[in-house]
Amino acid sequence: MKKITLCLLLFISAISIAQEKEEQYPQDINKKHEVKLNVLGALVFEWIDVSYEYLINDESSFGVGVLVGFDNNEDLDEYRKFSLTPFYRRYFSNKFARGFFVEGFGMLHSYENNNYDVYITNSGNYNTQRNDETKTEFAVGISVGGKFISKKGFTTEIYLGIGRNLVGDNGSLEAVGRGGISLGYRF
Repeated sequence: MKKITLCLLLFISAISIAQEKEEQYPQDINKKHEVKLNVLGALVFEWIDVSYEYLINDESSFGVGVLVGFDNNEDLDEYRKFSLTPFYRRYFSNKFARGFFVEGFGMLHSYENNNYDVYITNSGNYNTQRNDETKTEFAVGISVGGKFISKKGFTTEIYLGIGRNLVGDNGSLEAVGRGGISLGYRF
């Protein structure tokens, strides 16, 4: 009889906790996917930066971002042409996958390296030649940020991070940045 009573109490408490959790995040409980566009990258750097995020549970998620650069403005960011960035996030909030987060990421990226070769011709004149080459490297890093979600599932997030290149040519970039202001939708 004691075993049956104990099992019944455990079952009732489990249902009670599940209902509590569902009431705490009623709009989020079945929504595990997010798609986002980094609007800061599109406006400032002429990048298309989209990402997908899968919510593992109320405290963590993983995803991937793809960036393609169409930037011809060498004053702001001349190097970024493409990146593929998988990431893992840990949320520090009592709400379902929102609020302050810390992110670990890896970034496979390519950029254009513009070199100018200067040489003296036989007639004694200086001549310059632009030598463009595309380099590909891999970096790991960390970001911090915050995510805000409306009741309808629209998301806004802001994040900033830095990574260090591990694989690449000598004389390459030592660090890469990651950041943005993203708008998206959770479904």
